[in-house]
Amino acid sequence: MKTKTLQKNKVNVVTLGCAKNIFDSEVMMAQLKANQFDVAHESQDEDAEIVIINTCGFIDNAKEESINTILGWAKEKEAGNIHKLYVTGCLSERYKPELEKDIPEVDAFFGTRELPKLLKTLKADYKHELVGERLLTTPQHFAYFKISEGCDRPCSFCAIPLMRGKHTSTDPDQLIKNAQQLAANGTKELILIAQDLTYYGLDLNKKRTLPDLLRRLSDVEGIDWIRLQYAFPAGFPMEILDVMNERSNICNYLDMPLQHATTKMLTSMRRGITREKTDQLIQDIRSKVPDIALRTTLIAGYPGETQADFEEMLQWVEATRFDRLGVFTYSHEENTHAHQLRDDVPARTKKKRADAIMAAQSDISFELNQRFVGRTMKVLIDRVEGPYFHGRTEFDSPEVDNEVLIAKADHFVRVGDFVEVRIDSAEHYDLFATPL
Repeated sequence: MKTKTLQKNKVNVVTLGCAKNIFDSEVMMAQLKANQFDVAHESQDEDAEIVIINTCGFIDNAKEESINTILGWAKEKEAGNIHKLYVTGCLSERYKPELEKDIPEVDAFFGTRELPKLLKTLKADYKHELVGERLLTTPQHFAYFKISEGCDRPCSFCAIPLMRGKHTSTDPDQLIKNAQQLAANGTKELILIAQDLTYYGLDLNKKRTLPDLLRRLSDVEGIDWIRLQYAFPAGFPMEILDVMNERSNICNYLDMPLQHATTKMLTSMRRGITREKTDQLIQDIRSKVPDIALRTTLIAGYPGETQADFEEMLQWVEATRFDRLGVFTYSHEENTHAHQLRDDVPARTKKKRADAIMAAQSDISFELNQRFVGRTMKVLIDRVEGPYFHGRTEFDSPEVDNEVLIAKADHFVRVGDFVEVRIDSAEHYDLFATPL
């Protein structure tokens, strides 16, 4: 039985998955607001009459979380606590027929590029004049900045092209306008995202033009940090590093998912690179930008991964000493090239291998963090939580990397400000600091 009053035309947007989904939700929210909807993101008020869930369908865990979230809100609808329930995003793009059959409580499902259709269902207009405008769900001082959609890479394990389509670069003039709008509203850090940043421009100019885009973004007044996430290793354009050296507001930070260490596994994964070329690329990057923070992501338990393959990857992680590292356990995805292979590594073994890599990385992170003790560093303050102000250096991205903690009882700093601090001590993933 309905027990509360719902606000007419209030929409609660729930976002699951990666930063690209956050970006898409922010665009959708701006369109809804322009159509006179009262919009909230993951509101705790429980008074919205409409809920829109932006789903992730990347790997098994993400799909399970998305489905459980949909089912939870379906129960809320059945109880009369919301009137309408819509689902969009990657899971919806990939499994729409099955979802429509299995969860009929949802009023409609939409794919990743069906925002105009979703708006039309809500009797709203797609405002073309708002292209590039968003309602940020992040703190105002940083924003995810998507420069392209989709992917043309043939990676065997990845379902992203099935959900996001072919690579499409956003017009550079539009991106500059978007960056200027963000800066005018107080954004200081742009976190560049795409399925593959390095592919930018190939569809527009028949050449990679990320270095040119970086220079133009670097010139936008008010943008103090530009951060690069999701660069593909094969054919990596080294000119990016020249721009990083040229421009002080481009962070010495690069997120490059390498996925594995053995040539055998990389070949099966269709990554277009060998172990030897990977090692040379890392050496070249570090030679060109000596203090760069290199983040990578690996997959444990890919089909055919032997104990010897895993041990080689673990030894490689210990020898290479990445600044930041994450691990996924392999997920056997339908309609991918790897789905033709036998998923022959038991789930327990996958987890055990992933845990071993993260244990090694934890030790590496602790050792690397000690070099910051006693140094003065520039930190961007993200939030206040518990007894600390939480900030980041240029070597850290939100959510996934290290944080700088400043004791709230002893010091005051403002969220959204850059602060010079002295690093007093360091743990595995946290640095403790005093503002100067």
